[in-house]
Amino acid sequence: MKHTLRASLLLLACAWPVCSQAADKPNVIIVITDDQGYGDLGFTGNPAVKTPHIDQLRSEGTLLNDFHVDPTCAPTRSALMTGRYSARVGVWHTVQGRNMLRRREVTMADIFADNGYATGLFGKWHLGDVYPYRPEDRGFQQAVYHQAGGVGQAPDYWGNDYFDDTYIVNGKPQRFEGFCTDVWFGEGMKFIQANKDKPFFAYISTNAPHKPLYAPLEYSEPYEGDPRVPHPELYGMITNIDDNVAKLMQMLEDEGLAENTILVFMTDNGTAAGLDGGRGYDGGMRGEKNSEYDGGHRVPFILRWPAGGIEAGKSVERLTAHFDILPTFIDLIGLDAPAIDFDGTSLRELLYGDDSDWPERALVVESQRVVDPIKWRKSAVMTDEWRLVNGTELYQIEADPKQQNDVSADYPEVFKRMRAEYDHFWDDVSREHDLTSYMVIGADEAPIVTLSSHDWLLDQLPPWNQTHIIRGDVAVESFWAIEVEQTGEYEISLRRWPVEADKGINDGSYGKAYNYQKARLRIGDIDVTKDIPAGAKEVSFKVHLEQGVTKLAPVFIGPDMSATPYYAYVTHQPKPGWQTPAGMGIPVYDPSYGRVPPQNLIRDIQP
Repeated sequence: MKHTLRASLLLLACAWPVCSQAADKPNVIIVITDDQGYGDLGFTGNPAVKTPHIDQLRSEGTLLNDFHVDPTCAPTRSALMTGRYSARVGVWHTVQGRNMLRRREVTMADIFADNGYATGLFGKWHLGDVYPYRPEDRGFQQAVYHQAGGVGQAPDYWGNDYFDDTYIVNGKPQRFEGFCTDVWFGEGMKFIQANKDKPFFAYISTNAPHKPLYAPLEYSEPYEGDPRVPHPELYGMITNIDDNVAKLMQMLEDEGLAENTILVFMTDNGTAAGLDGGRGYDGGMRGEKNSEYDGGHRVPFILRWPAGGIEAGKSVERLTAHFDILPTFIDLIGLDAPAIDFDGTSLRELLYGDDSDWPERALVVESQRVVDPIKWRKSAVMTDEWRLVNGTELYQIEADPKQQNDVSADYPEVFKRMRAEYDHFWDDVSREHDLTSYMVIGADEAPIVTLSSHDWLLDQLPPWNQTHIIRGDVAVESFWAIEVEQTGEYEISLRRWPVEADKGINDGSYGKAYNYQKARLRIGDIDVTKDIPAGAKEVSFKVHLEQGVTKLAPVFIGPDMSATPYYAYVTHQPKPGWQTPAGMGIPVYDPSYGRVPPQNLIRDIQP
């Protein structure tokens, strides 16, 4: 199942001349959108959405037309970044501490950076918000991003709403003007222009069209009243992405970069909002985001590289997946890389030749979304011809793309073989399912660490979104999994609201008010309780911690209940006032700053 690929040896076998010319290394741009399904594009057959520039890109590049990712976003991104199964690298959920890419993993950005590339991320990361999991810890030299899995989720800057928000720039908050997608592309294009004289890797990762469905009116209004449209805001977000792709492609032309730039467009899972009330287009498949059926994980993947001889308009119909992309880049470009046990393999043969000698292989995608993975849970075993779903249903995919006719009884040998493929996968990756990715405190790379309820290790869904914090949802006792990097003196500040909200623990200005009276700190063998002074915005504790892994399990205590604070801040370099917004260098949230979404709605949100 795994393929050991030593990139330095591949240089000897490089079939395309550009690979051997270091000065001509191609640039690489990946544009990946969030919760946009295969059917949410014009070129895949959607009759209503307008995506003329992505459609043009498809005509200029090669389409991987049986390309699969995981059914949700963080797992997909972990496999894309590493070339390895998401379950192998510790990312099988989007929250609950299971979205952090294990510290040991080598990322795509690491490899590009080690090969002399400028590396930049713009938009969504979703593989960890604290050291050592942040994008700036994982090979990205320039990183402009929102935190967590979406703008407005619990770790993100308080009050972010897609318009004129505060994002993180290389670890520090900075205010921006503009709609979020415009910001990500704008910052990405600035990075490209600043690094055009050397090879660059730009990862432009939009949070759109993830819910909530907010879009500039000039994009949503043209879709109003169209009975084919599930949500005007959704298609407006997609057309805005398309316009930004046009700006990117034009900039590459103007800068003379288009020929020798590998430009990729892809999405991270099936649609989340593209099918509603009989409206929308399903791409001819069953399932949506989080589904084990093809509609949950088959997505478009376009690759354009004129100087590399990538054929315009070609369609590759063999089974491919997210974890194939990193080994493919290493092979095509001739990148030096450490020996990595990839689960994916280079697609060079499919891109440059036909598929006559391409071997059949079995791949697995799954949607666990639990703290501890469960065998067969929401799983699909795939070959070119077959799909085994949840270990119980078998579909012959070409004859039955909607996966409506279970033929497991008709093909018992195939059914048995596909189950054996899953058993092999499970026996392999599950050996380390018990490993936890610990958030590190006490590292000099991160003097102050921010923890939020998004990453509670809780058997139920934690309060991962700011709307949950506002409502006071999931007010229960929980904990964070912590690694103390160095023995020493620490200070820990507990808050009901994030520091930038700058509100009292029992203040109800932004949502539900509590009547907490005491704060109790529990970490390791330390158990200390303090009174909460009237009007206090936080309660701080000074403690001595020993190096090692532990649980941070504080609680606020009231007359009728106790619950873990939604936010905690930890430093091993305390200074007077460090626990204030000014002490952390974070601007206080100003509700009057900037524009707000023109739509007076918040659609159902998903992690």
